[in-house]
Amino acid sequence: MPNLKEIRNRITSVSSTMQITSAMKMVSAAKFKKAQDSIIAIRPYSNKLTELIQSLTSASSIDSENVLAIKRKIKKVLIVVISSNRGLCGAFNSNIIKKAQSLIDGSFKEKKINLITIGKKGTDYYKKKLIFSSHDEIYDNLSYENVAEIAQKIIDSYSDGSFDKVLLVYNQLKNVATQLIKVEGYLPLEKESSEEKLENKDYIYEPSQEAVLNELIPKSLKIQLLKAIKDSVASEHGARMTAMHKATDNATELRDQLKLSYNKARQAAITNEILEIVGGAEALK
Repeated sequence: MPNLKEIRNRITSVSSTMQITSAMKMVSAAKFKKAQDSIIAIRPYSNKLTELIQSLTSASSIDSENVLAIKRKIKKVLIVVISSNRGLCGAFNSNIIKKAQSLIDGSFKEKKINLITIGKKGTDYYKKKLIFSSHDEIYDNLSYENVAEIAQKIIDSYSDGSFDKVLLVYNQLKNVATQLIKVEGYLPLEKESSEEKLENKDYIYEPSQEAVLNELIPKSLKIQLLKAIKDSVASEHGARMTAMHKATDNATELRDQLKLSYNKARQAAITNEILEIVGGAEALK
């Protein structure tokens, strides 16, 4: 049985860890609320804009004229891997890396793969292997303008034929305890399904469909990337809250077990001292 000093040191260490994890949980809770409000605000706008773009690109004339809507034979694929800059958030980052790796080793095994990493965890995992560019600094100042620069680079690379398909891989927020891994088509532009075409969408375009499309497509793609990054940020804080909550509970349980062990060891030591005193008294008689 360990001595009392060792147990006291372990109790102190576990208590300090518990305070840290509890504080991290509270910080993530405050950040999660802000991130959740942000993603809830942008989702309806992004979804409606995407719906409008799909409706426009479903017209064959538009589809053949806009380079971003033309589907080419897939030889070169760009995967945008959105992770986080920090850890201590459970399986948040490992799930994204596993999903990206499954695409590399599975669906696009015979294709030439390049990656754009957003988040240090993804960048550190792949290092310079397969990475086309990395943008870990985006989290320092997450704004539409900064995200638009990344999106424009992707659009330009697709337009000049550097890539034939672009995918986004990120965590989508469902609730504070659940994040859904999303693999979202980015380029070429997806058309609306046949079921959606049956719906009556009586839009009036001014000045023309072509002019509206050329203006909206880049903006839609930039908003789509911004939404994916904000979804990932909110998911990260939710995952960290859950991880730190479990860590705090585990530390509390371990501390209670150590206190019980300490009391048992202390009681045993007291009992031994009493027995020694009684034995010494009997020996004197």
